[in-house]
Amino acid sequence: MRWYWVDRFIEFNSGQSAKAVKNVSLSEEHLHDHFPGFPVMPASLMIEGMAQTGGILLGEKYNFEYNVILAKVPKVEFHSWACPGDQLIYAATLENAGEQGGAVQVTAHVEDRLVAEADIVFVHLSTDDPQLSRIDQKNFVFKMNLMDILTVGKAGTGESK
Repeated sequence: MRWYWVDRFIEFNSGQSAKAVKNVSLSEEHLHDHFPGFPVMPASLMIEGMAQTGGILLGEKYNFEYNVILAKVPKVEFHSWACPGDQLIYAATLENAGEQGGAVQVTAHVEDRLVAEADIVFVHLSTDDPQLSRIDQKNFVFKMNLMDILTVGKAGTGESK
C-alpha cells in the first residue's frame, strides 16, 4: 500500500524550494493509538511527509528521470507536536543535487510554531537500470504520477502547472 503524507503543495519553486500541507485529522486511524487520550502525529510520519516534500522537489528538478530513494536522515529535531485539527506546513529547500542524488533541509510548522526540522539525503536510481526490474516500482513515492495527485498552482493565476 502506498501512503501519501502530503495533502497538497502550496508553493513550488523548481530546483529550489517547495512548501506542502498535511492536514492532521482524527479520522486517520494511527492517531487513535498514538497516544490514547492525547493523539499526536507520529514523528516517523512527519519525517515521511518531509521526505516526500523534499523528494518530489528533487525528482522534479530532473523531470523524474530517476527514482528518488530516501538514503538517510543525518539530522532531525522535534520541538513540538501536531494534533488533530492542526495543519502542518512542510518547507523544503534543495541544498544540493546531482546525478547521484541530493539533499534537502526541511522544516515542519504549525502556524508560527516550529514542530520539526531535518536534513534528508536521497539517492537516485536510474529508471533504465537492469537491477531496477527486481524492485517493486509501484511503491516509489516520488514518481511523476504523484504530481498529478498533488497539483501545484501557479502564483497569481490559480491555473495548474
